[in-house]
Amino acid sequence: MACSTDAPCPCGRSLAYAACCGRWHEGPQYLQAPTAEALMRSRYSAFVLGRHDYLLATWHPSTRPATIEPDPVGLRWLGLELKSHQVVDADHAEVEFVARHKLAGRAHRLHERSRFERVDGVWLYVDGVVR
Repeated sequence: MACSTDAPCPCGRSLAYAACCGRWHEGPQYLQAPTAEALMRSRYSAFVLGRHDYLLATWHPSTRPATIEPDPVGLRWLGLELKSHQVVDADHAEVEFVARHKLAGRAHRLHERSRFERVDGVWLYVDGVVR
């Protein structure tokens, strides 16, 4: 699924996609999210847009799967709520969020506390604990 560069960003910020998560998804700032929170938001947007290439590229090599399954037919993302962003140290952070989606007429929530690590200056998703 594509997103117009001037459309609202799927992550819920009041910015256009190109000025928000779109800049991390491609172009000269590709993979350069400046904080774990920005990376988490850009990964949510990548889920919404089916950007599995970006999801794999921003996944820590120690926990990265070989592939990501295609999205189920009819999956619709409904929104993201940021609960907290905690900087542990210069290269580690945690982000707690709730992502909502609908599938086959049923609403679902993913409430997760995710861990992020900065490797060679680039933030990567390590793993998460579902709450």
